[in-house]
Amino acid sequence: MRHGYRTHTCGELRPEHIGQEVVLQGWVQTRRDLGGVIFVDLRDRYGITQIVFSPQDSPEAHALADRLRSEYVISVRGQVAARPPETINPRIPTGQIEVRVRDLEILSRAETPPFEIEDELRASEDLRLRYRYLDLRRPRMQRMLGIRHEAALITRLYFSQRGFWEIETPMLTKSTPEGARDYLVPSRLHPGKFYALPQSPQLYKQLLMLAGMDRYFQIVRCFRDEDLRADRQPEFTQIDVEMSFATRELIWELIEGLMAELWSRIRGQELARPFPRLTYEEAIRRYGSDKPDLRPGMPIVDLSAIALESPFRLFRQTVESGGKVAGIAVPGGAALGRAYMDRLTEYVRRELGAGGLVYIRHLSDGGVQCSVKTEVLPEDFVRRMVQAMALHPGDLGLLLAGPVPHLYRQLGALRLHMAQACELYPRQETYAFLWVVDFPLLEWDEEERRWVAVHHPFTAPHPEDEPLLESDPVRVRAQAYDLVLNGYELGGGSIRIHSPELQRRLFRLLGIPDEEAERKFGFLLQAFRYGAPPHGGIALGFDRLVMLLTGASNLREVIAFPKTQSAQELMIGSPDVVDPRQLEELHIRTVLPRTQTVGP
Repeated sequence: MRHGYRTHTCGELRPEHIGQEVVLQGWVQTRRDLGGVIFVDLRDRYGITQIVFSPQDSPEAHALADRLRSEYVISVRGQVAARPPETINPRIPTGQIEVRVRDLEILSRAETPPFEIEDELRASEDLRLRYRYLDLRRPRMQRMLGIRHEAALITRLYFSQRGFWEIETPMLTKSTPEGARDYLVPSRLHPGKFYALPQSPQLYKQLLMLAGMDRYFQIVRCFRDEDLRADRQPEFTQIDVEMSFATRELIWELIEGLMAELWSRIRGQELARPFPRLTYEEAIRRYGSDKPDLRPGMPIVDLSAIALESPFRLFRQTVESGGKVAGIAVPGGAALGRAYMDRLTEYVRRELGAGGLVYIRHLSDGGVQCSVKTEVLPEDFVRRMVQAMALHPGDLGLLLAGPVPHLYRQLGALRLHMAQACELYPRQETYAFLWVVDFPLLEWDEEERRWVAVHHPFTAPHPEDEPLLESDPVRVRAQAYDLVLNGYELGGGSIRIHSPELQRRLFRLLGIPDEEAERKFGFLLQAFRYGAPPHGGIALGFDRLVMLLTGASNLREVIAFPKTQSAQELMIGSPDVVDPRQLEELHIRTVLPRTQTVGP
């Protein structure tokens, strides 16, 4: 390059640079020819600077500038000048200056891109992902990755200042009995054997505690071969944390401090602490979800006692058979018309699987209207329900009946549906953090006819519940906790088992006999015998955290090169077939479904 390295970036120049000779390098964002003077917006990661080509400043540079097109990469040398007052652009930091070019060098020409490099973009996501290197040139995408970088720096500094060491754990590890969704890597040196890419560094970080590392963290890549959603990726990043001699309260305080630091430094917002805490049972009963969004309010209200006394047979029989009648209050919902309520009733039946919907309008004049006739559900019972749900004039009560906990999940989904439909979310950005604690340790898998761990098999039960492990496992609570934000699970953790005897008991409950436990986890059980400190930790989804920090609509917006919902990377075309000689060297033969063919 004739000009050598740039002296400034395209977001750096200000009025104090006026009169200086500078070298700028970047991409042509736009080019405008106004009466023989050519204006170019020159863009790089740092911003945009207007550069001016005039025949009076340099006939050669002006003539060459006539050939510039969008996304050409150029280098310019010129003098910083003040913009005429009428052309000042207050929307950009460099809007008070321009660079009058004396010398232009075209470093790289560009074909017309498949979409414009600008924030207001109408291109499909598949097209953007296919040309991700172009999509990432957009200022919005670069801001996203800049925030991701800043969040990682803040996280590393936060933990380092509190005595944590960042320690790398292996990427090539071992599949476990719970690892049906592992990505497997064949070993060339050990025919017929496979590594597994880690779904989590769980065992290694526990072993680090047994090794006396005391406080560990890692911003680590993890892998899970499962169906994708907007907030899931097959490869993802998490903030992994483990502490020796920890209590749940210590971990909660530590992570709340990290959230406060991130929101203060990146969003400029102070978070109220401590975060609210709900038990798993309370979260399901009040919000119908183990990751409730607290912002819309509208907790579920149990109306079973009133329903049991009412003459409405459906309500009474539901409660008598062990079910519940419950409802939610929708602020301002009484104004919704009959046609809307008919559609809502159909939605409840079709999408939520409920038998039907009962609704009560609390009218502005104090009267009540119920979708069930008065002779079936008398007005005095309706008014008792209005009072129990704290319906104000103008509010709408929505009631469902059925078995629990299924009923709570239906009402939880209905609650979020109404919050969206009636615009009940706060207009200003609100971050409703909470801890959900005391999850069940185990749940029964009907398909496999065995107990499975709700979190993972290394989670410690509450000490007072240990005697129930074999006799009544459904009642055993885990020392587990999830951090939830606005309806998203940000992360989960627990106090771990550190006793080999207790760990073996849990393995047996999960259908892992002693011989298999020794083969799969003998290293851990042996390590416990050499002095294991009590320990616990948490793993936070870093991609999801950045998504919420930036206000992005899905994880793909905050990952440089994400996969699609079908786990494909469209830009380079992965996954792909490999040369048969590679498979032969790895001692692998593929057996495809009958309907699938190899190749594109």
